Amino acid sequence: MRPIGRGDNVALRTLDSPEDLIAKANLGDGLVGYAVLSAATGKLLESHQGTLGLPPASVAKSLTASYALDTLGPDYRFSTELWTTGAIVGGELKGDLVLVGGGDPTLDTDGLAEMARSLAEIGIKKVTGRFIVDGGALPYAAQIDLEQPVHVSYNPAVSAINLNYNRVSFEWERDGNGYDVSMDAPSMAGRQSVRMAHMAVSDRNGPIYTYADQDGRDEWSVASHALGKGGSRWLPVRKPELYAGEVFQALAGSQGLQLPEPVIEHGVETVDLVARRESEPLHVILKEMLKYSTNLTAELVGLTATRKRLGHAESIVHSAEVMNTWARDELGLTHIAMTDHSGLGGNSRVAAADVASALLQAERRLGLKPLLKPITMLDGRGRPVQDHPLKVHAKTGTLNFVSGLGGFVDMPSGEQLVFAIFCGDVPRRDAIPVEERERPPGMREWNRRAKALQQDLIERWAVRFPKGTGPEPAAAVANASPDVTPTTQTSSGSVATPQSAAP
Repeated sequence: MRPIGRGDNVALRTLDSPEDLIAKANLGDGLVGYAVLSAATGKLLESHQGTLGLPPASVAKSLTASYALDTLGPDYRFSTELWTTGAIVGGELKGDLVLVGGGDPTLDTDGLAEMARSLAEIGIKKVTGRFIVDGGALPYAAQIDLEQPVHVSYNPAVSAINLNYNRVSFEWERDGNGYDVSMDAPSMAGRQSVRMAHMAVSDRNGPIYTYADQDGRDEWSVASHALGKGGSRWLPVRKPELYAGEVFQALAGSQGLQLPEPVIEHGVETVDLVARRESEPLHVILKEMLKYSTNLTAELVGLTATRKRLGHAESIVHSAEVMNTWARDELGLTHIAMTDHSGLGGNSRVAAADVASALLQAERRLGLKPLLKPITMLDGRGRPVQDHPLKVHAKTGTLNFVSGLGGFVDMPSGEQLVFAIFCGDVPRRDAIPVEERERPPGMREWNRRAKALQQDLIERWAVRFPKGTGPEPAAAVANASPDVTPTTQTSSGSVATPQSAAP
């Protein structure tokens, strides 16, 4: 008596359905949309509400990276420049010195220090005119998303000149009955204190932080009860031109060149270029952006791409719509309504089927996949699995009660899948007061369950489509969401076309 083999389909017969996995995730009123394609053929293998518009969170950065690569090219470099408006005579600049931003998202204090040293090397010892900072090549925004808490460093201002990702380091230490506080621009060589950002310690219960634009500077206050013995944190900069100007002024002073107070002015007619600092190539910047999910980088590369296409960019929202148009025209997407380039704003909407298709096309045309970070697969207890047979390279996305993942799965067979998964409970997200949006109650556990669902779906596809095609291709297509008129779920739960989704 020998056991009778049950055939290769036993794993398929015991496979959880998508509906079972979604129910197990217990995301409350959250909606789930996903789509998975064969990388070899582009064929839709399976989807669930694949044309439903949901907030993409930072998965949007993979679209922005594709937009920038297609428009600017992988070897594009941002530059920050120093110009003069007059001649240099005997070490004296007879005119103005102009610091001009070119949208470099990676400029830091050390980079400005290099430029300050270059002035000493060419022999400028005195400036008779003004010191001007020009960040007008890109549109200014005081913050990326107006619906974020005022103090979160991932929501800074945007300009053509940006320093330290437009963050200032706030440090505090208990001193007797009070606190010793500082606001600095750190570097490898030390810390440069700034005057354009000031912190006052207040004896109050809440809110923890307040901000005011006072006399043209960033005026902060913090509740003393939240400080403890000491610590530090990044705060967003709202005046990036003044920030960069003050730091450069201090760095030039350390080289013996005393500059006047920085003046903000755009479009100054210049004469000679005296120094230039270039960034790393765009493909390096994008890989870092996709790894660390830097919102400022996404906005700057998106705005720069739009400026290259049109000659100008009016605003973040305008530039995002230009990117939407590019995605429709170049990639054939129909379910896309981005309102920024980073995904930080919760009003953007995309459909999983469109994002999966965009990722596949971006890999074929632009080589996107190597820029995406590896995603660690976990076991049932949430522990990393070493040498997992599935290799995933993707972009994650997280907002309050919104979680997304989009990328590529390398199968043991050598075949490859392309996918996008979006989970979102938009009404619950919208109900959170702004001051609680940094760490709202219940968000961490909801996000954990959403990520578990994403992994469960990937592992399901590995069994269902082991060679990049289903064991019953016709059934796979039958299970897919039908091709319907493009729709986007709005925050109120109503349905609107992507073009009319509320910004």
